[in-house]
Amino acid sequence: MNGGSMDSLFDALPTNKYEPLPVRMRPTELDHLYGQEQAVGKGTFLRAMVEKDTIPSMLFYGPCGTGKTTLAGIIAKMSNSHFVNLNATNAGIGELRNIIEDARKRVRSLQQRTILFLDEIHRFNKSQQDVLLPCVEDGTIILIGATTENPFFEVNRPLLSRLRLITLEALTPKAISQILKRALTDSEVGLGARNLQVKDELLEDIGIFVNGDGRMALNILEQAAAMVHDGEEITLEILEKVVGRRIYTYDKKGDSHYDTISAFIKSMRGSDVQATLHYLARMIEAGEDPNFIARRIVICAAEDVGLADPQALILANAAAQAAHMVGFPEARIILSEAACYVALAPKSNSAYLGIDAAISDVRHKDCGQVPDHLRDSHYSGASKLGHRLTYKYAHNYPNGYVKQQYLPDPLIHAEYYKGVDRGVEHNLLKDWNDRHKEK
Repeated sequence: MNGGSMDSLFDALPTNKYEPLPVRMRPTELDHLYGQEQAVGKGTFLRAMVEKDTIPSMLFYGPCGTGKTTLAGIIAKMSNSHFVNLNATNAGIGELRNIIEDARKRVRSLQQRTILFLDEIHRFNKSQQDVLLPCVEDGTIILIGATTENPFFEVNRPLLSRLRLITLEALTPKAISQILKRALTDSEVGLGARNLQVKDELLEDIGIFVNGDGRMALNILEQAAAMVHDGEEITLEILEKVVGRRIYTYDKKGDSHYDTISAFIKSMRGSDVQATLHYLARMIEAGEDPNFIARRIVICAAEDVGLADPQALILANAAAQAAHMVGFPEARIILSEAACYVALAPKSNSAYLGIDAAISDVRHKDCGQVPDHLRDSHYSGASKLGHRLTYKYAHNYPNGYVKQQYLPDPLIHAEYYKGVDRGVEHNLLKDWNDRHKEK
């Protein structure tokens, strides 16, 4: 147990039955921190440090409701250090200096470390963060910062370099389902005494709806539970009354998932921008992974727009990176821009058909050898083998083009690329034909 007092958030007092369900269900041991196995699972660095009570200064980074504060609470209960809980939104430099001075006294008089949990550390300005540097550097304070913002943008580099970064991932629907099941079955601090009935599929629907926020999921469950009698079933209709809107979900492994993504791709291919946005909205509302959506837009940009507008692939790839960086809800704007562009762009599948035709020949035909004049000549003795002796360097000829054989003998008349006279590809074909005219 702690050698000093803790903030009320982490006090080991009996649970108040009137506290919100997310507070009552806050895990008190690492094994109940569902969905964060990569960070605190067995064999991880952090778990070993917590169990040995030798934790370094750290920074917890992750979306809302992923367990940053909860993890800090578990550390508080398992540590023999004095634990101080502070929120950067209402803490000033004066309070920080008092905590640091008290920490120094504890080290000298009690030989006890101080762990400072600083929630929303990104709200501290540079001067406030700088106050922490010396005491973190010399070990007077073990700092545990928590932030929902990218720490490489919001935390000073000198301070960040002294913190071990621990990333907490957005909770999967499965992980949230586990959290909700624990709340439904725990008779001591949860809803177990009420014997409520909820289908497993509905629990995962809640997990999809809240987009990784475990706190929101527990709040929804608690509010839904208040609308039914003991022993009754919580249904989708009741959940929709609680959240005030339709919950559109689909099983990510089921037919609806594949039907929706198929319709999305075909709408982009068919240049129907209205339908494209409709199916994009369906996927967003169903909690689809933004990276999954972005990958499909990138593929469509290459497969269906292709050389008719090569800019589409560049934009789609940039959108994929941006969506991954910012996440939802802002990612919806980025994905919409890319999907609309791909839908509106002229279409050509010439590159797609061309590479598939070439691969078919490579797989099924005797393609022969690379012509001698095209073979590598950057080694001693290449000229004796006849390599490159008759090679014509294209840049030495008008328009950067000279006619010579490039394909192997068995494929000399093969034709894989069949251009589509549309969009940018129209200009590419015109230029290509102009350069290939016999002089």
